[in-house]
Amino acid sequence: MGAIKRISVEGFKSIRELKDFELNNLNVIVGANGAGKSNFIQIFKMLLAMSQGAFQNYIKMNGGADAFPFHGLKETPAISVEFEFSSNSAYSDGSNFYRFTMSSTVSEEMLLTEERKYKDFNWKTYGSPSLESRLAEQKNESSWDGNWNGVGYFVYDAISQWMVYHFHDTGENAPMRRSEIVEDCKKLREDGSNIAPFLLYLRENETKCYEKIRNAIQLVIPFFDDFSLDVIQMGEARKVKLTWKQKGTDYPMQPYHFSDGSIRFICLATALLQPNPPTTIVIDEPELGLHPEAIQILGEMISSAAKKTQVIVATQSPLLIDQFALKDIIVARRQDGASTFERLKEEDYTTWLDDYSVGELWTKNVIEGGTVHE
Repeated sequence: MGAIKRISVEGFKSIRELKDFELNNLNVIVGANGAGKSNFIQIFKMLLAMSQGAFQNYIKMNGGADAFPFHGLKETPAISVEFEFSSNSAYSDGSNFYRFTMSSTVSEEMLLTEERKYKDFNWKTYGSPSLESRLAEQKNESSWDGNWNGVGYFVYDAISQWMVYHFHDTGENAPMRRSEIVEDCKKLREDGSNIAPFLLYLRENETKCYEKIRNAIQLVIPFFDDFSLDVIQMGEARKVKLTWKQKGTDYPMQPYHFSDGSIRFICLATALLQPNPPTTIVIDEPELGLHPEAIQILGEMISSAAKKTQVIVATQSPLLIDQFALKDIIVARRQDGASTFERLKEEDYTTWLDDYSVGELWTKNVIEGGTVHE
C-alpha cells in the first residue's frame, strides 16, 4: 500500500483544477518559475503535516488560511483534494480513496472535512469538520463493516510514510552539519538533520547499502575516502556528527570541510539509496548547487530509487531532465492564470529525438514550458 495512482485538486493556490491526474513510480515535474511546481509539491508537505496532527501549524507557517485558495476566498471559498492509492495486501486488493475539503474560518484557520472509501463502495466520513486532520485516529482501524472500514488505516499508513526531502539549508549552522543523538536513526529526516546517526546505523546494519552510498559519494567527491562518524559522550547523550576521512591523509575531517554542494549530495545519495525508502519520496529542485557530473549521477540514483518506491521530483535543470525518458516527465505550465500539468508522450517528439536530447528540447522550448507573460 502507498503508491499514488491519481490525484485531483480544485482551488489550491495556482491550481484551479487538476482532474484524475495519473502518477507513476517516476514523476519528474519541469516548468518555468511560477508555473506551479512548488505548489504541487506543497500538497504533499501539507498532507504529511496533517498525518502528524500539525495541520494548523502548517497553515500558519505558510502564510495563513487566506494564502491557499486560488485567486483568494472570493473566487475559491473551499479547496478540495482527492487521492487514489493503490492497495495490494492480504486485507485489501484494489484502490483506496481519500479526499478532504478545506475552508477558511472567520478566525483565519482552516476547517477540514475528510472522507475515505474502498473501491466503489460509498464514501465514509471521518466525522464532523475539524481544525486538525483525523488521519492519525485511523492508524488502528482494521475492521470490515460492509464498507471496508479499514481503509482509514491504509490511507494513514501511506501518507504518514511519505517523505518530502528538503536539503537546501547547508549553511554553517545547518542541522546536517551538527551532532545528533545516536538513537535518532530510524529514518532520514526531511532536512537531513540526523544524517550522521542514520549513516552510522546503515554502516553497522546495512553494509551493502552503506557501500552503495559511499561509492556514489566517491564518484562526485573523488578525494572522499569514508565517514568516520565519531561517537562522543555529551553528558547523558551519545552524539555523532558527520566526521570523515580524506584519501591520503589521517587528518580528522569535520562537517564544515564539506562544501554546500558536497553535503547536499551526501544527503540526496542517502535518501535515494536507503534500503527501506518511504512509500513516496518527494524532492523539490534537488539539483541546486550540484556540479553537472553530480547531476548526471543524481539522475541515475532517482531512476534507481523509482524501482523500489514512488518518486516525485520538481526540477528546472535541462541536464537532470536528460537522464529520463519522456514518459517520466510532467510539464507544468501557466494558462489563463492557472497551473496546468501534462505528462509527455514519446510519440509526439519522435522526429526531434533523432537530433536532440530531452534537455535540449526543453531548452529550445520544443517541449513548451517556458515563462508565460500574462
